[in-house]
Amino acid sequence: MPGISKELATRIAHFARFPQTGVSLRQMVEFGQKPSQGTLLRAAQFLHDELPIRLAHRVVELDSLPDNLNQMPSVLRVKRMYIDSFNELINFPRVSDRIKDAVKEATVLGNIERRHLPQSHVNPAVSDLPRATSSHWIPPIQHRYHFEVKPTELPVEVSEYNRSFVKALERIKRRHDPVVTTLAHGVVEYKQLMKTDHINSSVQHFLDRFYLSRIGIRMLIGQQIELNQQQKHSDYVGVICTNTNVAEVVQEAIDNARYICGDYYMLMNTPQIELHCPKHLAFMYVPSHLHHMIFELLKNSLRAVVELYGDEAENYPPIKVVVAEGNEDITIKVSDEGGGIPRSAMEQVWTYMYTTAQTPMLDPEFDKSDFKAPLAGFGYGLPLSRLYARYFGGDLKLISMEGYGTDAYLHLSRLSDNEEPLA
Repeated sequence: MPGISKELATRIAHFARFPQTGVSLRQMVEFGQKPSQGTLLRAAQFLHDELPIRLAHRVVELDSLPDNLNQMPSVLRVKRMYIDSFNELINFPRVSDRIKDAVKEATVLGNIERRHLPQSHVNPAVSDLPRATSSHWIPPIQHRYHFEVKPTELPVEVSEYNRSFVKALERIKRRHDPVVTTLAHGVVEYKQLMKTDHINSSVQHFLDRFYLSRIGIRMLIGQQIELNQQQKHSDYVGVICTNTNVAEVVQEAIDNARYICGDYYMLMNTPQIELHCPKHLAFMYVPSHLHHMIFELLKNSLRAVVELYGDEAENYPPIKVVVAEGNEDITIKVSDEGGGIPRSAMEQVWTYMYTTAQTPMLDPEFDKSDFKAPLAGFGYGLPLSRLYARYFGGDLKLISMEGYGTDAYLHLSRLSDNEEPLA
């Protein structure tokens, strides 16, 4: 690996040989419901071990991309972000023996009084991702992520260590804020080098793996930061809401998408969006993920309808959002009459950087807030939304009638027991 010391390159290669450990949504909630400083320290130790492994996997893959994609200036910048974060974590001080001994004495070890993590299941999305093989063994999640620590008096160094580790995580999170748009720049550079308008399947699969990994890394970091805030939010465990009201989140996404559409096209009469959803339907989920996915689907539908009927139309056919509750899934259907998608283009809509809109300048601030996103242009909305759905065992599918409109089906697993899809 050019640009880094041989010792650091060796350590990255060493960590990349270890398998990654997936955590389910339900496990995160079960662990974080009553976090003590001792329990948070155990979680910090897990992240201190796990995050360098995940970062190393991505560095090795970035370094070995084919067709000079690994040499694109923006791809090199992303690789440097991951190397810097890896280096920061492996050089972060380990827990002292005094703290270890104090927490060990307070750790619940007996099966009778110990609260076990719920069993997780393999994420269905894993079947679409090539799995990395490893000769290294890592203990199962029950022995690494979840240790219940009795609420006894612990040395002040425990809380000081937790605060220090959270500050390191916050630095890493900020460092990685521009990753999506920086890597998108890299894909643009690659397409210009190859003189092509499309990316091949190997690049597509790489981007799927990379962005899924990014979602997982940010989820673990965000959860640890929020749990350490020790703020009492009703129904929240870190960034996860155990009672996410679907109607409220979807309505907020509707309001935001209509505002963006009206502002973009300077409309006096923005298309109406009808919501059909049980008012009290709620389940365990990450509200920001749900908002992001619905917001992206609605942006697509609004754009299709306005551009089909024109921005001076007096009336537009309404977009319909229908929510259905099943035993396994909550399914959200977004239906529009925006003219549909040709059958020959259906596979392309899942391709990164595929868009029928004029691509605006890529703003490094774009991916910090989905509300700041333009109405269209990057070609990342649908593929990233599908990854967010698949991250916790759901999926996103499109059915289109060319000449009429498109139905998007967002499936969300309400069982919350799927591991992260890691590769």
